[in-house]
Amino acid sequence: MRRSIAAVLAVGAVLVLADFGTAAAAEYGISRQMRDRLQLPEDPSVRVQGFSFIAQAVTGRYDQVDVSMQRVPIGSMRTPVIGVRMYGVRAPIADLVGSDARFRAAAARSSVQIGPLDVRRMVVARGGPAATVERLTVEQVEPDTIDEAVVAGGDPTLRGLDPRTAALFAAEMPVDGAETRVAVLSALVVSDGALRIVPRDVREYGTGEPVPATVREALTDALAIDLDPGPLPLGVPATTASVPGPDVLEISGSVRDLAVGDGEPSSGSTS
Repeated sequence: MRRSIAAVLAVGAVLVLADFGTAAAAEYGISRQMRDRLQLPEDPSVRVQGFSFIAQAVTGRYDQVDVSMQRVPIGSMRTPVIGVRMYGVRAPIADLVGSDARFRAAAARSSVQIGPLDVRRMVVARGGPAATVERLTVEQVEPDTIDEAVVAGGDPTLRGLDPRTAALFAAEMPVDGAETRVAVLSALVVSDGALRIVPRDVREYGTGEPVPATVREALTDALAIDLDPGPLPLGVPATTASVPGPDVLEISGSVRDLAVGDGEPSSGSTS
């Protein structure tokens, strides 16, 4: 009995290792192709989601493939993260593991994520009181945050802000001789392929108290910037700006029926 169990476990381990090994080979092929296609300085990280990989390879269909690369300098921005998430990828395994991978995806989402360090660098460069910003963070906006700003004296038109396309910046800086966190409630807009920050309300973080006019005007001016990542990965048009998580600004877009490589899978594909 023990020998039977050991044999089953051994076979299972071999199958798991084979699955991971085959997946790694395919991920490497996709990575090399995406490096060339996106003109990256090195191979990006690739993850074929789902288990087992071999079961997906038999059908030539892969539910989701994620591609990402950290800290890709773009213009004046030093730490952007680029990402591509592809759905319904179709290709025979032979087209994925070679040095020139080729495949099609039913849909894909491309994004560039920008951190507050890059934004702070631009804010400080504006000079004036904004040059004293020591730290800058960004948060998602809750509906209550907008209501609280209006109740505290903000423009009633703030209620027209969509929390999904808004951001709450918190700037740490000296105000009247005391270290203070200043909240800047902003709209995020996609304009000509760039992520535009549009400051709408400035007040003390947490308390909602007003800040001196010089501080309010300086931050309103300094944060009114365009973050232009250039074309999104794979040439996907940018359509949405958001804060998907703490300290992350994202500009993204989606496309259907994406071809990567020579655009046509080899014979025997499932397309």
